[in-house]
Amino acid sequence: MTLFIRLLADQDKQQAIFAAVGSFRRGESRSNFYEVAPEEFSEIPGSSFAYWVTKNIRKAFSAFPAFSSGRTTACITNPAGDDKRYIRTWWEVTPSLRPNLSWRPIAKGGSFSPFYYDVHLVVAWNPVRETYLGFVGTEHRPLEKPASVDFFFRPGVTWPSRTQEFGPRVMPSGCVFTGKGPAAFDAENSAKHLLANCALMNSIPFKALVGTRLNAADSTARSFEVGIIQKTPAPVLQDDIRDTLARLAKEAWSLRYFIDTIEETSHAFFLPPALQTRIHAGAALNAELDLSRIQADIDLVAFELYGFTEEDRAAISQIVIDASEDKSSDAEDEEDVVDLPADAMSTLLSWAIGCAFGRFDWRLATGEREVPPFPEPFDALPAYSPGMLQDGYEPFHAHAGILVDDQGHPHDLARLIEEVLARVNVTAPDDVRRWLQREFFAFHLQRYSKSRRKAPIYWPLSTTSGSYTLWVYYPSLTSQALYTAINDFVEPKLKQVGADVTAMRNKGSARTRDDEKQFEALQAFELELFELRDTLLKLAPSYQPNRDDGVQISAAPLWPLFRHKPWQKVLKDTWAKLEKGDYDWAQLAMNYWPERVREKCKTDKSLAIAHGLEDLYIEPEAKPKKARGKKKAGGDE
Repeated sequence: MTLFIRLLADQDKQQAIFAAVGSFRRGESRSNFYEVAPEEFSEIPGSSFAYWVTKNIRKAFSAFPAFSSGRTTACITNPAGDDKRYIRTWWEVTPSLRPNLSWRPIAKGGSFSPFYYDVHLVVAWNPVRETYLGFVGTEHRPLEKPASVDFFFRPGVTWPSRTQEFGPRVMPSGCVFTGKGPAAFDAENSAKHLLANCALMNSIPFKALVGTRLNAADSTARSFEVGIIQKTPAPVLQDDIRDTLARLAKEAWSLRYFIDTIEETSHAFFLPPALQTRIHAGAALNAELDLSRIQADIDLVAFELYGFTEEDRAAISQIVIDASEDKSSDAEDEEDVVDLPADAMSTLLSWAIGCAFGRFDWRLATGEREVPPFPEPFDALPAYSPGMLQDGYEPFHAHAGILVDDQGHPHDLARLIEEVLARVNVTAPDDVRRWLQREFFAFHLQRYSKSRRKAPIYWPLSTTSGSYTLWVYYPSLTSQALYTAINDFVEPKLKQVGADVTAMRNKGSARTRDDEKQFEALQAFELELFELRDTLLKLAPSYQPNRDDGVQISAAPLWPLFRHKPWQKVLKDTWAKLEKGDYDWAQLAMNYWPERVREKCKTDKSLAIAHGLEDLYIEPEAKPKKARGKKKAGGDE
């Protein structure tokens, strides 16, 4: 037998080991002492030194079949490649008109979220070649299609490969999975079988068995690679047990889906919290309590399935508690902005803005439209969230894709916000216009930024001082948007202000001190409007945005018109990279620099495919293979 001493919880390792050795010499027993025969580690694939678990837990690897066996398969695939090129958030794209492009949901890791997690990313997919748009593998390993492509778009169970705690969740039909988001599938695509697996994988015993093959001292995010999950022991489920686990998993999924219905960027979004409570008062608190009960029921079933004793359970519980202290996730897949909790009024005002633009449906808050039923866990993700305005419904306010911060204007956004709130019987705060001018865009940018993508859909194009702002709705963006801004908004405003300036000028010496201040302010405002108009006129002739490029690239040419400094910097840097040629895969690059992009397509097959210009690509001549020299008989001369 060999003694192992566990010191993970001790800050001063040197002092702790001296104390432990002293206790051992005195024949004292301690809770962090483990005596194990080294040959017992051979029970675990890879013979990892899982000294902290019981003998019975180690034997589970030989007593039960591997998880990825029989009708269950767990696998990963190749990455799509350049995320800026291939990945978007679901709300920044629409069904593409290009025959070689279809946007498909992609499960790409993310935060710890057991049972349910909204798939908020989509990937550029070529339905003709049945692979990622422009995917050709790597220079040293050319590939026509990614690995495991036959499993794409099937219902499954996925998990982020790098989090502190293992957190499997449902992956809806129609999704692509990745190396950072491995997935498990059922040979018959059975929802019941997949849900039962999801429950088992989320159980404390299964997580503990996974943990025996991980680095127990790793206090950062752990790697739940597919190979580890494949070989984790999993009991064969009898029909009654499968039914029970599937039912519990579906209940957990439904509760977490419900919790997500207040998130504006989720496929599940219904209403903001302030309005949701009218329909489901106290339901969120009950949901959390119910989730705890469901988890306990799943753990009880799993402990029975594995036949673990009370001693085993005590050891397992300690392992899982240690592992779950920090649920941090892989920084590469998470936001590079801090996800702060939103206050109820900001989320309510943001929803009202969405109603004003025709994005969300206020009827759900008044009862004029029925509450839609929840989908089934493995249903394909919808094109719209339940809270969005569905086809055939009249919008709150008709517009051409632009609203304005201009008191008295028929398209004044602040007034429309107040009218939306009045329609749903909510008293608007006194400072709506101030909030819109000073706080909203930063809030909106933070809420619509996920997985390193910043994708705001309400764009404030402003004068230098921000005294006049046009709010452009990205989903309605066309090549005519800037002309609309000039003709329908800026020019009429200039005419109005010009008349006011003329009237004040004509007063001459009769102007009072207050008149003089107003006169100066009007003149300054007029100059800013002229500058705004001139900038728009300069940009408009060549501006042809394509939503396949996503928000950031589509907004890049307009960077001088944004006043939010962090966002302006992002766009300015993006425009510089576009000019340099870093994003020549974009449709916008083809619009501004067609000769350069077409020339690149001659030597870059991936780029040629992306632009539908494969006829321009010239296959390089194969390099002749070097012949190996043959040794002469009789040795060297």
